[in-house]
Amino acid sequence: MTVTYFAALCALTLAAYIIAVRRSSAIANTANGRQRLHSLPTYHGLLAASLVIFPMIAIFALGSPILSHEAATNALSHFPADVQADAMRAGATLRDIRNLAAGQHSGEASDALRAAADSYNSTSTQGAYILLAAGIAAALLGIAIAFRLISPQFRARNHFEKVVNVVLIACAAVAILTTIGIVASVLTETLRFFFDPHIKGRPTVTDFLFGTEWNPQAAMRADQGDIKTAYGFLPLLTGTLLITFIAICVAGPLGLLSAIYLAEYASPKVRAYGKPVLEILAGIPTVVLGFFAALTVAPMIRGFGQYLGLDVASESALAAGLVMGMMIIPFISSLSDDVINAVPQSLRDGSAALGATKSETIRQVVLPAALPGIVSAFMLAISRAIGETMIVVMAAGLAANLTFNPLEAVTTITVQIKTLLVGDQEFDSAKTLAAFALGFVLFFVTLMLNVIALRIVRKYREQYD
Repeated sequence: MTVTYFAALCALTLAAYIIAVRRSSAIANTANGRQRLHSLPTYHGLLAASLVIFPMIAIFALGSPILSHEAATNALSHFPADVQADAMRAGATLRDIRNLAAGQHSGEASDALRAAADSYNSTSTQGAYILLAAGIAAALLGIAIAFRLISPQFRARNHFEKVVNVVLIACAAVAILTTIGIVASVLTETLRFFFDPHIKGRPTVTDFLFGTEWNPQAAMRADQGDIKTAYGFLPLLTGTLLITFIAICVAGPLGLLSAIYLAEYASPKVRAYGKPVLEILAGIPTVVLGFFAALTVAPMIRGFGQYLGLDVASESALAAGLVMGMMIIPFISSLSDDVINAVPQSLRDGSAALGATKSETIRQVVLPAALPGIVSAFMLAISRAIGETMIVVMAAGLAANLTFNPLEAVTTITVQIKTLLVGDQEFDSAKTLAAFALGFVLFFVTLMLNVIALRIVRKYREQYD
């Protein structure tokens, strides 16, 4: 029925647009001569279409949850009160009802379950027809209103622009509210992790931020008691920064020098082929890069280390950092290339007129002028490296070692978040809630990086505007 509803929405929207355009065109071309419309017929059509789209979408968005709740309530009424009162039993029962109603239930169904499934189907079907009728009625009302508003003096363009403005504000508000919701949910669970007295084995904020041991599994073992110091954050932060530093050491010079070559030295033909080929790296799935790191780069580093007499782990920070650096090269190269090309040609011409060579112009004029954008590119690449998971899992391992040695196995914040939330988890244990605390700290770290980048951009952009 959802497909039918949106098919009707599309048909009525198209009909409203055509009717309004033809009506406004007919008014503009009267028998007494051509009348001048304030707005083009297209704007009358777009306004009429908006009077159909938004009411129908609003009815569907508001009516669907109500319909689903009513169908579920009627279906559960066929079961005893104790089933309805227990949230877990009610949820499991409702899942069985929906499966049976959709013909996907396996096994023998009880009479109560069959009656509930019939009730669920009946209520859903009736509600869907009511929803469709209400949507069509609202659409027809919108078409009638739009038809009556059409006149030479009606400012359809102004009204439609107001509608567009409202839509843009709503989209921006959704993005902002989504961010606020994410932060609020993570913050709520983080506060539970630190301050809820019902959470067994929860650490203090100091133990978490400055602890040197990360071993949530040991903290949950019954024979170990409450080991609050097993939630030390420093090994994860050290591993994250170490791998990110290695990645930036690889991607920074390669990406920036590639951008300088493509923007300043390469011919148009080389640039036309070189930049897309370089950007293909950004499209390679990280799991593929992880396989490459685990099966090729890590054994190569281990073999070379053994040749030099070094003790290299089979999973090392160096292997993960090198491959991660390959992954973020396009972020630095492509963005820096665009920023360098955006530097006005007049700056280059003025430098050449003063006798500077091409390399001197790039070093002393172009790069300083493009510095804010280059810094932004580096910060974006750093944020991408900090948030990477698959490459670290496959190439660096899961060992939370507090070390700065790139030849040893380490782990990162994102890897531990993934590890803590894999499988069926109880969200009232310190082990699970620790993932939210890690997520909040990671969010804070990336936020600080963005703030630093924004400050640098604002500081140096004023000199070249």
